[in-house]
Amino acid sequence: MAKFLSKVYGARTSAEVRRLYADWAGSYDAEIGEAGYATPARVAAALRAAGADPALPVLDFGCGTGVSGAALRAAGFAAVDGVDLTPEMLALAEGKGLYRRLAVIGPDEAPPEGYATIAAIGVIGPGAAPLAVLDRLVAALPDGGLLGFSFNDHALAEPGYAAAVPALARAGTVRLVSQGRGDHLPGIGVNSTIFVLEKR
Repeated sequence: MAKFLSKVYGARTSAEVRRLYADWAGSYDAEIGEAGYATPARVAAALRAAGADPALPVLDFGCGTGVSGAALRAAGFAAVDGVDLTPEMLALAEGKGLYRRLAVIGPDEAPPEGYATIAAIGVIGPGAAPLAVLDRLVAALPDGGLLGFSFNDHALAEPGYAAAVPALARAGTVRLVSQGRGDHLPGIGVNSTIFVLEKR
């Protein structure tokens, strides 16, 4: 079943990522479901534990087919908006009725502003969004806003990803609210580290 999971970490350019996820859209939910995708529920729970207001709109950045939106809704977030690079995935997310609004976002486009809570679940890392997206997400938050995101083991094996959160904290840009390692895709033996940052 792991037809695309075996390929995803090798995609590097935005065009490669876009093409891979477009081809993957139809089987994405089944493949990651079979691998036990645990990160969405972990990020959603971490945001609630950090004090994110479930009554305020949350931005699901890189929402894909809506697996992350389902986790956010299950955690009590009432209004979820999604953006993603891949129209084919967004079409599937729209059919699930989870989102208040959905939009395509370009690979170099800044995230929309005005959200006190942003989730980027399984989004930043090799085969997905580049590390520079983390800075864009922090910049889009208002002071006091919360960002919940994950780096999987493949990302943290690269020095730039491992150093990113400490660098932001040292610069005073964010406060690290929480961090925890656990299951990502346990069916294939991959873990992830969940972070919640507060914009300073």
